[in-house]
Amino acid sequence: MNYFQPEMECASREAMRALQSERLRGIVRHAYDNVPFYRESMGKKGLTPDDIQTIDDLPKLPFLVKDDLREAYPYGLLAVPRADVVRIQSTSGTTGKRVVAFYTQQDLDRWEDCCARAIVAAGGSKEDVVHVSYGYGLFTGGPGLNGGSHKLGSMTLPMSSGSTDRQIQFMCDLGSTILCCTPSYAAYLAESIVASGLRDKIALKAGIFGAEAWSEEMRRDIENTLGIKAYDIYGLTELSGPGVSFECAEQTGMHINEDCFVAEIIDPETGEVLPEGSKGELVFTAIAKYAFPMLRYRTRDICVLHRQPCSCGRTLLKMEKLMGRTDDMLIIRGVNVFPSQIETVLLQEGYSPNYQIIVDRVHHTDTFEVRVELTPEMVADTVKEISKREDALIAAMRSMLGISPKITLVAHRSIARSEGKAVRVVDKRKI
Repeated sequence: MNYFQPEMECASREAMRALQSERLRGIVRHAYDNVPFYRESMGKKGLTPDDIQTIDDLPKLPFLVKDDLREAYPYGLLAVPRADVVRIQSTSGTTGKRVVAFYTQQDLDRWEDCCARAIVAAGGSKEDVVHVSYGYGLFTGGPGLNGGSHKLGSMTLPMSSGSTDRQIQFMCDLGSTILCCTPSYAAYLAESIVASGLRDKIALKAGIFGAEAWSEEMRRDIENTLGIKAYDIYGLTELSGPGVSFECAEQTGMHINEDCFVAEIIDPETGEVLPEGSKGELVFTAIAKYAFPMLRYRTRDICVLHRQPCSCGRTLLKMEKLMGRTDDMLIIRGVNVFPSQIETVLLQEGYSPNYQIIVDRVHHTDTFEVRVELTPEMVADTVKEISKREDALIAAMRSMLGISPKITLVAHRSIARSEGKAVRVVDKRKI
């Protein structure tokens, strides 16, 4: 079994807890001494760094939420002198002010270690050609996997997203073996490779896909089309980027890099910490990132944590595949709807993962439409056959969601493809 850093990936529970407690004490003291926000928020709870001695004391600390990060823009949470900052990364800012994350060189080194672990867990080595089609620049995807690939010593193709014809050309000519990108772009690349008749010209063996939710059905579709094994990876700009957790070959959840991140599951309504195995909101504390400390950051991601033994030999805590986000979740006529549920139905029923959800409010009542592409084999269907297909999809959606959307089947390739994160939801309601 191959590991990048076996001393961390396979550490005993006792050794990992001791390391986590040591690092937690250090980062809490560092944040308290250098960031007024943390000093004030801890003061409101009557806390000082001396109150935090082990990871069991973590629930004493107040939560950090995304609005806190936006209000602190740009330098409010910076915990080191600007002269010690060697890079920034940033969120898109599409829902408000940007969040700017800062990194010291040590922060970058640890982040890249985490990404290298993910590549090795996907079967990577220095003999591989790692094809990075995540976006570069301020987005963390490209720089993170690029750095991890360099740490491992693999030949790295810094492709970024877009220019799909060039992506395929380099993939064929240079013998790319591991593809790193969003799952929606992987599906688009797969579709384009097959359409180009180049399926037999590619040497891919694995893909590392993250940055957006995707279903098991979408995984299998990509795997079957490209002839690869597809691995999930998780991360947030606020915490570092991709590599917070990663899948191994067992694929029963993503291993959390516990030497850098401590995870909790809370009740999203009450903030109460829930026991292992409970479904709730994921909260992370970054214990090895000093430029931009993140203490008890509420991710809004919904999942389950567990410590069941893994056949890969890693002892790291696992997080199950995300079940959605509390802030991406749609509430339609009082029903909670996640886009990933809709994707699951479509793939089970033989449709492509290219779809769009349109929600509106007419006369104080929510309307709910799902536009779905016909596959090439369905294009010749008669109007009557298409109507039957729409009715069958409505029934399948009702069974999954408990609510019936309007289904509109549209022409193949008529929904805009995405070379980055797919835009699946158009919510026109003024709410």
